[in-house]
Amino acid sequence: MTAIDTATYSSTHSEDLKLAIAQLSRLIATPSFSREEEGTAAIWHEWLSGELALPGVERFENNVMAVAPGFDPARPTLMLNSHHDTVRPASSYTRDPFAPEIAGDRLYGLGSNDAGASGVTLALAFRRMVRSGSNLPFNLLLAITAAEEVMGEKGMRAFLPMLARRGMSPDMVIVGEPTGMQPAIAERGLLVLDCETPGVSGHAARREGVNAIYRAIDDIERLRGFAPEKVSDVLGPIRVSVTMIEAGTQHNVVPDRCRYVADVRTTDAYTNEETVSLLQQTVRWSRLTPRSTRVHASVIPHSHPLVKASVALGLTPFVSPTTSDMALMHGIPSLKIGPGESARSHSADEYVKISEMAEALDIYPRLIQFTASQMARD
Repeated sequence: MTAIDTATYSSTHSEDLKLAIAQLSRLIATPSFSREEEGTAAIWHEWLSGELALPGVERFENNVMAVAPGFDPARPTLMLNSHHDTVRPASSYTRDPFAPEIAGDRLYGLGSNDAGASGVTLALAFRRMVRSGSNLPFNLLLAITAAEEVMGEKGMRAFLPMLARRGMSPDMVIVGEPTGMQPAIAERGLLVLDCETPGVSGHAARREGVNAIYRAIDDIERLRGFAPEKVSDVLGPIRVSVTMIEAGTQHNVVPDRCRYVADVRTTDAYTNEETVSLLQQTVRWSRLTPRSTRVHASVIPHSHPLVKASVALGLTPFVSPTTSDMALMHGIPSLKIGPGESARSHSADEYVKISEMAEALDIYPRLIQFTASQMARD
């Protein structure tokens, strides 16, 4: 890996940038596919408790956390969160996905952009806050979690209940994901519906039976026109797309069953459960069964201190097209922001720019401080 002069990026954070590059390189070199993150969990625990000497470092499953001194349950808690699991590398990689490589301003490697760069820079921002002894009006908690790419049962779905049992539930969250260091204030939820339409089999030549495909077409048209009364002010209307369909056994048999899949992008106008109920009422023949209702839409109000702080920093709030662990933090105001670009995630020859990491090291601490100032004003 080519050495790089970090001083060219930031005189204030050059040492932190060296630490960030070194840690991100270790993470890239260690496979950490979702549900298989033991190696990087160990690397995170060792780095936070060893080289960074952070207080309150613990490991829960493959999730690693640190808690700033003076935690007071009477105060609100700000959680800094990113994930350390990755998808599997695309077959079109031209570089070794597990060999960190710097070329110019780019650091290549699987998980560099999504979301290793966010994790390491958030951790260093956390350390900066701890070291400065800032008198923040909230508790500060760092959480590097697992299984985000699959929203697995041992990632955020287990981590939040663990915090709740200990009286440490977050009241607001900065989620580190590649957003070009602009604040994502919302993202859609997701429902995947398995749909089945019954019919009656018969001989096609005799015009017998009831064609399940025709019934399904009728219901699909109803889903295409789905327009419930309430529309989200931020996310707009709910979007329904039928993406898969299967029916029939041979050309001369009227099919007695048609199966199809609907992809539903939900909003904060209705809960996922309410959306399922409304869709079930919309169709005439089909049975709609959700695979899960846990991936919720997330919207943080413009009036929230995290959003006000980001605007005060000159950043531009936007609606994210992608889903993150924000979907599992239902009811907790969350702001998604991090170095890198979403378009590079899950792509071959993934990379993050060193300059993007330097920018994150500058913005993250200021965002935390500006949030504290906004809370004092409010």
